[in-house]
Amino acid sequence: MDYVIGVDIGTTSTKAVIYDLKGTVKGYANVTYPLYQETPDMAEEDPNEIFDAVIQTIQQVVRKAGVKAGELKGVSFSAAMHSVILMDKDNQPLTRVITWADNRAEKYSKQLLASGVGQEIYAKTGTPIHPMAPLSKLIWLRTEHKDLFDKTQKFIGIKDYIFYRLFGEYVMDYSLASATGLFNIFKMDWDEQALATAGVTKAQLPRLVSTTAQMRGLNKSYAEYMGIEADVPFILGASDGTLSNLGVNAIDPGVLAVTIGTSGAVRTVVDKPMVDDQGRLFCYALTEDKWVLGGPVNNGGIVFRWVRDQLFGPEKITAEQMQVDAYDILTDIAAKIPAGSDGLLFLPYLGGERAPIWDANARGTFFGLTRQHTRAHMVRSALEGIVYNLYMVMLMIERIAGAPTKIQATGGFSRSALWRQMLADVFEQEVNIPESFESSCLGAAVMAMYSLGIVDDLSVVKDMVGVTKSHQPNEDNFKNYRELIPIWIRVGQDLKDNYEAIAGYQRTHVDKNSIHGKSQD
Repeated sequence: MDYVIGVDIGTTSTKAVIYDLKGTVKGYANVTYPLYQETPDMAEEDPNEIFDAVIQTIQQVVRKAGVKAGELKGVSFSAAMHSVILMDKDNQPLTRVITWADNRAEKYSKQLLASGVGQEIYAKTGTPIHPMAPLSKLIWLRTEHKDLFDKTQKFIGIKDYIFYRLFGEYVMDYSLASATGLFNIFKMDWDEQALATAGVTKAQLPRLVSTTAQMRGLNKSYAEYMGIEADVPFILGASDGTLSNLGVNAIDPGVLAVTIGTSGAVRTVVDKPMVDDQGRLFCYALTEDKWVLGGPVNNGGIVFRWVRDQLFGPEKITAEQMQVDAYDILTDIAAKIPAGSDGLLFLPYLGGERAPIWDANARGTFFGLTRQHTRAHMVRSALEGIVYNLYMVMLMIERIAGAPTKIQATGGFSRSALWRQMLADVFEQEVNIPESFESSCLGAAVMAMYSLGIVDDLSVVKDMVGVTKSHQPNEDNFKNYRELIPIWIRVGQDLKDNYEAIAGYQRTHVDKNSIHGKSQD
C-alpha cells in the first residue's frame, strides 16, 4: 500500500496523520509543547522542542501504519503563520520562536499605521499591519534588541527551521511568505519597501519556493530515526489556515470555512489576490492561482480553556478523576442556559485581537452581569462571544467577495453540538461539519499528492472529507442574537480608548521587554 503523511506544526502541538492515496487515515500522532508566556504580551516556543515533535510524530505514524520500504510517497507540511526566529552565523537560534500571538511589537504596528506607510505595504502584501506579522516584529527587534538583530544572519520562521535541520537549506513557501508582511502578493517576490522598512535584505531571508516544491536528500540520521528512506520527497506545503480550507473542501468560490481551534479564522478562496481598502483582511497564497481571503482571530478555543481553568477548576479536577473531557462537562452546563445568556455579553479579547478590530490592546470583558447570572451563564456567554467575533469577520469578507453560499466549519469546537448549533444560529445559515480528520493535515497530504502527480487537481479532496453533519439555524435563537449583536458591537466600540489605558497600565507594571534566547546549559 502507498501512503502520504500530512504534518501540521501548530501553536501548542505538532500533529501528523498518515493517509493512503484515497485519503483514509492509517495513523495519527500528536506531540505537545509549551507556549512560553512569562509576560503579558509574550508568546514564544522553543524551536528544538518543535523539531523534536515533528520527527517524533512522523516516526509514530510510520510505525502505526507499518510502512514498508518504497511505500511512503511523500511528507507534506502545514505550519502556523507569522513566526520569527533569529539565526546566527553558525546557524544556531539566537531567540526562541516568536509566534503570531506575541504582541510586543504593538507600538511599532501603531506607528506604521499612523504614518501611512503601513497601509501602502498592506496594499501590496495582503498582510494586515499588526504585531502578529514578522514585519512589525522585525522593527521591534531592530529597535529594542539591536544587539541580537545585528548578530542575525538569517530571519526565518518555524517551518524554515525544520527544513533547515532536515535538509541544510533555508527555504520558505509562497504561502507562509505571504503571511510575513514582507512579500508582494502581486509580484510573487519579497517587497523592497517592506524589506527597507523592516531593515532586512533578501539575502537574510529564505529562498522562496512554490507550495508544491519538493526537497530531497533528507539527513540520514533523522531519516533512520523516523523509519523512512532518505530519498522520500518532503513537500513544502503551505500555511495551516490555507491548508485547512483545502482539507474541508472549501476551495470553491462562495464556500466559507470557519475554524475554531486555539485561535480561529473565517476564510474563503478567491482566484486572484484581493485586499481590503481598510486593511482588515488577509490574502495568503494556497497555490499560485488560489488565494485565501479572510480574517484571523486570536481568541478561539484558548478562551474556552481559560474558562475551564479559571472558572471551573473543581469540574476540571472531577473530569480528570473520572477520565472524561472537562469541555464536555462545560458545554453540558452551558446548554442549560438560553441563547443570549439572559443578556450577559462577553468580549473574548483575552490576548488582544486581530480581526475584526485589529487592536492588540483589547481586553476581555463581561458586560450586563447581574446577581441572577451564574457560572453557567458565563461559560455560554464566552462561547457566544467567540462566535459573535467570527460573525463580524464574515461580514467584512462578504463586502469584498460576496455573500457565502455554504459554510464548512472545523476545528476542536466541532466536537461540540452546542457550539456547532450556535454557529448556525448566529450566522443564520446552514453549517456543515466535514468528517475529515485534522483538516490542515489532510490539506497537506492532498498537496503532496498533487505535487507528486498522484492526482491532477486539488478538488479530489471532495472525495476524502467524508460525511458531514449539518445544522440548521433555530429561528428563535437567531432573533435573540440579532437583538444582542448590535449591543455587543457598541460595547466594544465604547471600550476602545479604555483598552489602551488598561493595557498601558498592565505593561507599566509588568516587565514585557525581556526576550529569551536558547538555553546556555
